[in-house]
Amino acid sequence: MVSEKSKTAESTEISIEEKLQALYFLQKVHSGVDKIKILRGELPLEVQDLEDEIEGLETRIKNHQEEIKTFDTAIANKKNEIVNSNGLIKKYNEQQNNVRNNREYDSLAKEIEFQTLEIELCEKRIREFTIQVNDKKAQIDQAKKLLEERKNDLSNKKKELEDIIADTQKEEDTLHQKALEFEHIIEPRLLNAYKRIRGNARNGLAVVTVQRDACGGCFNKIPPQRQLDIKSRKKIIVCEYCGRILVDEIEG
Repeated sequence: MVSEKSKTAESTEISIEEKLQALYFLQKVHSGVDKIKILRGELPLEVQDLEDEIEGLETRIKNHQEEIKTFDTAIANKKNEIVNSNGLIKKYNEQQNNVRNNREYDSLAKEIEFQTLEIELCEKRIREFTIQVNDKKAQIDQAKKLLEERKNDLSNKKKELEDIIADTQKEEDTLHQKALEFEHIIEPRLLNAYKRIRGNARNGLAVVTVQRDACGGCFNKIPPQRQLDIKSRKKIIVCEYCGRILVDEIEG
Protein backbone atom coordinates (compact mmCIF):
# COMPACT_ATOMS: atom_id res chain seq x y z
CA MET A 1 0.00 0.00 0.00
CA VAL A 2 1.17 3.52 -0.71
CA SER A 3 2.58 5.14 2.44
CA GLU A 4 0.85 8.07 4.13
CA LYS A 5 3.90 10.16 3.35
CA SER A 6 3.48 9.40 -0.34
CA LYS A 7 -0.20 10.32 -0.18
CA THR A 8 0.59 13.82 1.04
CA ALA A 9 3.59 14.38 -1.20
CA GLU A 10 3.31 16.37 -4.39
CA SER A 11 3.03 14.26 -7.54
CA THR A 12 6.30 15.66 -8.86
CA GLU A 13 8.14 14.36 -5.78
CA ILE A 14 7.07 10.72 -5.83
CA SER A 15 8.84 7.95 -7.70
CA ILE A 16 7.60 6.04 -10.75
CA GLU A 17 7.10 3.01 -8.53
CA GLU A 18 4.84 4.99 -6.21
CA LYS A 19 2.90 6.32 -9.20
CA LEU A 20 2.41 2.77 -10.45
CA GLN A 21 1.30 1.70 -7.00
CA ALA A 22 -1.19 4.55 -6.86
CA LEU A 23 -2.54 3.67 -10.34
CA TYR A 24 -2.80 0.01 -9.40
CA PHE A 25 -4.77 0.69 -6.22
CA LEU A 26 -6.88 3.38 -7.94
CA GLN A 27 -7.86 0.74 -10.51
CA LYS A 28 -8.78 -1.69 -7.72
CA VAL A 29 -10.99 0.95 -6.11
CA HIS A 30 -12.69 1.81 -9.39
CA SER A 31 -13.21 -1.89 -10.12
CA GLY A 32 -14.95 -2.13 -6.75
CA VAL A 33 -17.27 0.72 -7.75
CA ASP A 34 -17.90 -1.03 -11.07
CA LYS A 35 -18.95 -4.20 -9.24
CA ILE A 36 -21.49 -2.20 -7.25
CA LYS A 37 -22.87 -0.73 -10.47
CA ILE A 38 -23.08 -4.23 -11.94
CA LEU A 39 -25.04 -5.29 -8.87
CA ARG A 40 -27.54 -2.54 -9.64
CA GLY A 41 -27.65 -3.89 -13.17
CA GLU A 42 -30.02 -2.24 -15.60
CA LEU A 43 -32.27 -0.91 -12.83
CA PRO A 44 -31.21 2.77 -13.16
CA LEU A 45 -31.85 2.64 -16.92
CA GLU A 46 -35.14 0.80 -16.41
CA VAL A 47 -36.25 3.45 -13.92
CA GLN A 48 -35.32 6.22 -16.37
CA ASP A 49 -37.13 4.47 -19.24
CA LEU A 50 -40.27 4.06 -17.13
CA GLU A 51 -40.16 7.72 -16.07
CA ASP A 52 -39.85 8.76 -19.72
CA GLU A 53 -42.70 6.46 -20.75
CA ILE A 54 -44.93 7.79 -17.95
CA GLU A 55 -44.20 11.37 -19.00
CA GLY A 56 -45.07 10.45 -22.59
CA LEU A 57 -48.34 8.80 -21.56
CA GLU A 58 -49.34 11.79 -19.43
CA THR A 59 -48.62 14.11 -22.37
CA ARG A 60 -50.64 11.88 -24.69
CA ILE A 61 -53.61 11.89 -22.30
CA LYS A 62 -53.43 15.67 -21.95
CA ASN A 63 -53.31 16.12 -25.74
CA HIS A 64 -56.32 13.83 -26.22
CA GLN A 65 -58.24 15.74 -23.56
CA GLU A 66 -57.49 19.04 -25.34
CA GLU A 67 -58.63 17.52 -28.64
CA ILE A 68 -61.89 16.38 -27.01
CA LYS A 69 -62.49 19.94 -25.79
CA THR A 70 -61.97 21.18 -29.35
CA PHE A 71 -64.43 18.62 -30.73
CA ASP A 72 -66.97 19.44 -27.99
CA THR A 73 -66.74 23.11 -28.92
CA ALA A 74 -67.21 22.25 -32.60
CA ILE A 75 -70.25 20.08 -31.77
CA ALA A 76 -71.77 22.88 -29.70
CA ASN A 77 -71.22 25.33 -32.57
CA LYS A 78 -72.90 22.97 -35.04
CA LYS A 79 -75.86 22.54 -32.70
CA ASN A 80 -76.20 26.32 -32.53
CA GLU A 81 -76.10 26.47 -36.31
CA ILE A 82 -78.91 23.87 -36.44
CA VAL A 83 -80.98 25.99 -34.03
CA ASN A 84 -80.40 29.05 -36.21
CA SER A 85 -81.31 27.16 -39.38
CA ASN A 86 -84.48 25.80 -37.80
CA GLY A 87 -85.35 29.34 -36.78
CA LEU A 88 -84.85 30.56 -40.33
CA ILE A 89 -86.90 27.68 -41.76
CA LYS A 90 -89.75 28.56 -39.41
CA LYS A 91 -89.51 32.20 -40.43
CA TYR A 92 -89.45 31.37 -44.16
CA ASN A 93 -92.44 29.03 -43.78
CA GLU A 94 -94.40 31.84 -42.16
CA GLN A 95 -93.36 34.26 -44.91
CA GLN A 96 -94.54 31.84 -47.58
CA ASN A 97 -98.07 32.30 -46.27
CA ASN A 98 -97.91 36.00 -47.09
CA VAL A 99 -96.15 36.03 -50.46
CA ARG A 100 -97.58 38.09 -53.31
CA ASN A 101 -96.37 35.91 -56.21
CA ASN A 102 -94.78 32.61 -57.18
CA ARG A 103 -91.31 34.16 -57.53
CA GLU A 104 -91.26 35.15 -53.86
CA TYR A 105 -92.62 31.74 -52.89
CA ASP A 106 -89.92 29.91 -54.90
CA SER A 107 -87.23 32.14 -53.46
CA LEU A 108 -88.33 31.28 -49.92
CA ALA A 109 -88.55 27.60 -50.86
CA LYS A 110 -84.91 27.71 -51.99
CA GLU A 111 -83.91 29.35 -48.72
CA ILE A 112 -85.75 26.61 -46.80
CA GLU A 113 -84.04 23.94 -48.90
CA PHE A 114 -80.64 25.57 -48.29
CA GLN A 115 -81.19 25.71 -44.53
CA THR A 116 -82.38 22.08 -44.56
CA LEU A 117 -79.14 21.06 -46.30
CA GLU A 118 -77.18 23.11 -43.76
CA ILE A 119 -78.89 21.19 -40.95
CA GLU A 120 -78.06 17.86 -42.61
CA LEU A 121 -74.44 18.94 -43.03
CA CYS A 122 -74.25 20.04 -39.40
CA GLU A 123 -75.73 16.75 -38.24
CA LYS A 124 -73.18 14.88 -40.34
CA ARG A 125 -70.34 16.90 -38.81
CA ILE A 126 -71.73 16.30 -35.32
CA ARG A 127 -71.75 12.53 -35.97
CA GLU A 128 -68.16 12.69 -37.25
CA PHE A 129 -67.02 14.78 -34.30
CA THR A 130 -68.82 12.46 -31.87
CA ILE A 131 -67.01 9.46 -33.36
CA GLN A 132 -63.72 11.32 -32.91
CA VAL A 133 -64.59 12.16 -29.31
CA ASN A 134 -65.47 8.53 -28.52
CA ASP A 135 -62.25 7.38 -30.19
CA LYS A 136 -60.19 9.85 -28.15
CA LYS A 137 -61.97 8.77 -24.95
CA ALA A 138 -61.15 5.13 -25.72
CA GLN A 139 -57.51 6.07 -26.30
CA ILE A 140 -57.47 7.99 -23.01
CA ASP A 141 -58.92 5.00 -21.13
CA GLN A 142 -56.30 2.73 -22.71
CA ALA A 143 -53.49 5.19 -21.94
CA LYS A 144 -54.68 5.64 -18.33
CA LYS A 145 -54.72 1.88 -17.82
CA LEU A 146 -51.21 1.58 -19.22
CA LEU A 147 -50.13 4.62 -17.17
CA GLU A 148 -51.34 2.98 -13.97
CA GLU A 149 -49.43 -0.20 -14.83
CA ARG A 150 -46.25 1.74 -15.59
CA LYS A 151 -46.54 3.74 -12.36
CA ASN A 152 -46.78 0.48 -10.42
CA ASP A 153 -43.76 -0.87 -12.33
CA LEU A 154 -41.84 2.32 -11.56
CA SER A 155 -42.71 2.14 -7.89
CA ASN A 156 -41.46 -1.45 -7.70
CA LYS A 157 -38.28 -0.72 -9.65
CA LYS A 158 -37.51 2.34 -7.54
CA LYS A 159 -38.02 0.34 -4.34
CA GLU A 160 -35.72 -2.39 -5.64
CA LEU A 161 -33.08 0.17 -6.65
CA GLU A 162 -33.36 2.05 -3.35
CA ASP A 163 -32.86 -1.20 -1.42
CA ILE A 164 -29.71 -2.01 -3.39
CA ILE A 165 -28.37 1.54 -3.01
CA ALA A 166 -29.08 1.46 0.73
CA ASP A 167 -27.08 -1.78 1.01
CA THR A 168 -24.13 -0.51 -1.03
CA GLN A 169 -24.07 3.26 -0.50
CA LYS A 170 -21.69 3.20 2.46
CA GLU A 171 -19.26 0.95 0.61
CA GLU A 172 -19.48 3.10 -2.51
CA ASP A 173 -18.87 6.29 -0.54
CA THR A 174 -15.80 4.71 1.07
CA LEU A 175 -14.48 3.65 -2.33
CA HIS A 176 -15.01 7.11 -3.80
CA GLN A 177 -13.09 8.63 -0.88
CA LYS A 178 -10.20 6.20 -1.43
CA ALA A 179 -10.23 7.02 -5.14
CA LEU A 180 -9.85 10.73 -4.36
CA GLU A 181 -6.88 9.97 -2.12
CA PHE A 182 -5.09 8.04 -4.86
CA GLU A 183 -6.01 10.61 -7.52
CA HIS A 184 -4.35 13.29 -5.37
CA ILE A 185 -1.06 11.40 -5.64
CA ILE A 186 -1.09 10.98 -9.41
CA GLU A 187 0.01 13.87 -11.60
CA PRO A 188 -2.84 15.34 -13.75
CA ARG A 189 -1.36 14.27 -17.10
CA LEU A 190 -1.04 10.65 -15.99
CA LEU A 191 -4.42 10.70 -14.27
CA ASN A 192 -6.09 12.01 -17.43
CA ALA A 193 -4.41 9.27 -19.45
CA TYR A 194 -5.69 6.67 -16.96
CA LYS A 195 -9.24 8.05 -17.16
CA ARG A 196 -9.11 8.11 -20.96
CA ILE A 197 -7.95 4.49 -21.15
CA ARG A 198 -10.53 3.42 -18.57
CA GLY A 199 -13.28 5.22 -20.45
CA ASN A 200 -12.40 3.44 -23.69
CA ALA A 201 -12.03 0.00 -22.10
CA ARG A 202 -15.17 -2.15 -22.24
CA ASN A 203 -14.51 -3.61 -18.78
CA GLY A 204 -13.23 -0.36 -17.27
CA LEU A 205 -9.70 -1.72 -16.80
CA ALA A 206 -6.98 0.85 -17.46
CA VAL A 207 -4.32 -0.81 -15.27
CA VAL A 208 -3.76 -4.56 -15.56
CA THR A 209 -1.21 -7.06 -14.30
CA VAL A 210 0.81 -9.53 -16.32
CA GLN A 211 -0.93 -12.91 -16.17
CA ARG A 212 0.71 -16.05 -17.59
CA ASP A 213 3.16 -13.93 -19.60
CA ALA A 214 0.29 -11.99 -21.17
CA CYS A 215 -1.53 -8.67 -20.78
CA GLY A 216 -4.33 -9.03 -18.24
CA GLY A 217 -6.54 -6.85 -20.40
CA CYS A 218 -6.26 -8.14 -23.97
CA PHE A 219 -4.33 -11.40 -23.20
CA ASN A 220 -1.68 -10.81 -25.86
CA LYS A 221 1.76 -12.23 -25.05
CA ILE A 222 4.36 -9.91 -23.54
CA PRO A 223 8.07 -10.48 -24.40
CA PRO A 224 10.29 -11.59 -21.47
CA GLN A 225 12.45 -8.45 -21.55
CA ARG A 226 9.33 -6.26 -21.39
CA GLN A 227 8.10 -8.27 -18.41
CA LEU A 228 11.41 -7.56 -16.63
CA ASP A 229 10.97 -3.85 -17.36
CA ILE A 230 7.48 -4.00 -15.87
CA LYS A 231 8.75 -5.72 -12.73
CA SER A 232 11.51 -3.15 -12.29
CA ARG A 233 8.87 -0.40 -11.92
CA LYS A 234 11.28 2.19 -13.28
CA LYS A 235 8.99 3.48 -16.03
CA ILE A 236 5.36 3.40 -17.02
CA ILE A 237 4.77 0.75 -19.69
CA VAL A 238 1.62 0.30 -21.72
CA CYS A 239 0.48 -2.73 -23.68
CA GLU A 240 1.39 -2.29 -27.34
CA TYR A 241 -1.86 -4.01 -28.34
CA CYS A 242 -4.59 -2.49 -26.14
CA GLY A 243 -2.85 0.56 -24.62
CA ARG A 244 -3.53 -0.43 -21.00
CA ILE A 245 -0.97 0.39 -18.31
CA LEU A 246 0.94 -2.75 -17.30
CA VAL A 247 2.08 -3.49 -13.73
CA ASP A 248 3.23 -6.53 -11.84
CA GLU A 249 1.12 -7.79 -8.93
CA ILE A 250 1.37 -5.35 -6.00
CA GLU A 251 0.56 -6.47 -2.49
CA GLY A 252 -1.36 -4.26 -0.11
